[in-house]
Amino acid sequence: MIARIEKALGSNLLAQLTTSEQARLLEELNYMNLAEIRAFCSERGIPYRIVAEYPNGQVKATKDTDRKPIVLARVRHYLTTGQAGQPTRIPATIVREERPPAQLEPRDRLYYRWYAKEFEGVMRLLRDLTAGRFRDGAVARVVAMEFWTRGKAPTFEEFARTWTKTKAEQHRLLTPEYAYLTDLRHQRADGDWKALRKAKARSALKTLSRITSSVPASTRSPSTRR
Repeated sequence: MIARIEKALGSNLLAQLTTSEQARLLEELNYMNLAEIRAFCSERGIPYRIVAEYPNGQVKATKDTDRKPIVLARVRHYLTTGQAGQPTRIPATIVREERPPAQLEPRDRLYYRWYAKEFEGVMRLLRDLTAGRFRDGAVARVVAMEFWTRGKAPTFEEFARTWTKTKAEQHRLLTPEYAYLTDLRHQRADGDWKALRKAKARSALKTLSRITSSVPASTRSPSTRR
């Protein structure tokens, strides 16, 4: 029944818009903040919370969430296919529920759940491997998650090298509003930029509501929850 409804509706929600309207919506999506994006995703079962597999076969939602570019890619996929997609999944082979050993070596691996500032042995080794430069923070967590979501637990040596390189380019990685960089480059990011962001986000949400209003709730995938 659901498949027949979806076929009748058409899977490409963007097809309801003109070419210029499609281009405007896809540009305006970048101005939505994470809270606005996640609210839209939650209503339609588009996953943004990362899940982890466990040796007993269970799959659980974690407290970790995908970064904005990943979630926006899922939104665009949903708009063109009608499919919510699958959550980012960390395989059981690199998940560890127990605490890391007190003594760690550079060639030991940094497993999922082993990166936490309360694990002093982890922090101490990373400082040693970076000549004291390492600091806990957003860059470290992004680097770790990029390894883990690729199904890899890096060695501490590998993680330290990647962190050092990424830290030097963090301005490309951690800007909270990606649209701001584009507007800054084109000299559009003046003192009224926050108002501009809100206006474009409102416009995007209005268009999204219009093109998704015909999708029955029964066709939406359930949200990933803890």
